[in-house]
Amino acid sequence: MLNENRIVLRNVGRVNPVSVEDYCIRNGYSALRTALDLPPQAIIHDVEQSGLRGRGGAAFPTGKKWQFAANTDADIKYVICNADEGEPGTNKDRIILSKDPHSVFEGMALAAYAVGASKGYIYLRYEYTNIVPVIEEALANARAANYLGDRILGSDFSFDITLVSGGGAYVCGEETALIESIEGYRGEPRFKPPYPGVSGLYGKPTVVNNAETLANIPEIIRRGPDWFRSIGVPNCPGTKAFTLCGNIAEPGVYEYPMGTNLRDIFEAHGGVKDGHDLLGFMLGGQSGSLINSNQIDLPMDIDSCAKNDVIFGTGTIMVIDDFSDILDIVENIMTFFVHESCGKCTPCREGNKRILDIVRRINAGHGKMEDLDTLGELSSTMYIAALCGLGQASPVAVMSSLRNFRGTYIKAIERGVRG
Repeated sequence: MLNENRIVLRNVGRVNPVSVEDYCIRNGYSALRTALDLPPQAIIHDVEQSGLRGRGGAAFPTGKKWQFAANTDADIKYVICNADEGEPGTNKDRIILSKDPHSVFEGMALAAYAVGASKGYIYLRYEYTNIVPVIEEALANARAANYLGDRILGSDFSFDITLVSGGGAYVCGEETALIESIEGYRGEPRFKPPYPGVSGLYGKPTVVNNAETLANIPEIIRRGPDWFRSIGVPNCPGTKAFTLCGNIAEPGVYEYPMGTNLRDIFEAHGGVKDGHDLLGFMLGGQSGSLINSNQIDLPMDIDSCAKNDVIFGTGTIMVIDDFSDILDIVENIMTFFVHESCGKCTPCREGNKRILDIVRRINAGHGKMEDLDTLGELSSTMYIAALCGLGQASPVAVMSSLRNFRGTYIKAIERGVRG
């Protein structure tokens, strides 16, 4: 039997989410107390040694990101929690922030202490308005207990957090577009370098971490980097909060060690519901990969997926049954990206439209064999040339479906009908 190993979900369902007292009973804010007696560089060292990588999709080493900001001199620095979570099918950050917000606050405070920041922002997905009161009340309670605010716990360290709601734009999940949005501008990615750790919010050094990433930090500081490294796989230690959705018997958010076999996760939650057969999976959200049922024994960690030409992304696992149509899925995904492209760069703005036109034509029974080569060329160009990671990832569903479900395209073209 597959058992969860809860780190970021450790308090979900066990505490009153707004209560500082409940959080502290379960060792909450003890890592912050410990850190305030240590030099900031010791905190960065432990995060680096833990091997923690970003859990929002990019998988950049967290300690390295912090070190960039720590090494940059400035009169003010910022820490931002990216909780935009606009990836369809992904629900983990909402669960963390609505059920255990103090773990994110503590993670942000530890990051701020480590890099010398005094101001923080939580950038929340526009559609998550129902959890705003929970976060605001929890922030007020943290300030009242002096875990946020001036001279935290009697130290010389001051740090506070402001909650900001986004405007519903998918692209603002990209860190520089998010920064533009906080500054009051249209949410569009910036050219990099410089990176946010050097010049971010208002031109100042800024750490941007995903909510799940930050929720790991208190336990790493409290229990040590060796403990964290003992979980998961060597190149990607720790756990992952997987969102299971689609036609699966037990949808939800579950936490397992990195490297857990996809088959084990799938079978632990009842497999395909309604007696249907498994056709495949959509991994990593809309910007992730479509794989077939023969790939079910894939280890679910960042590097193992990459070695198999699969995007791990946010850790979303959408189950696809044999009643589903792959071309319908791809068409829906590309419709989404055409709508959500910010339009700043030509490869994404025009490439998504062109890909959608071809997929629609094939799906309607009017495709040609040469369309497959054109789709491959367009997708490859976008993957290389788009300005931001979201634009680069938008054709991944097409690329992966051409690789893993190519027969579906061919049948649709040969028969002149949907495959």
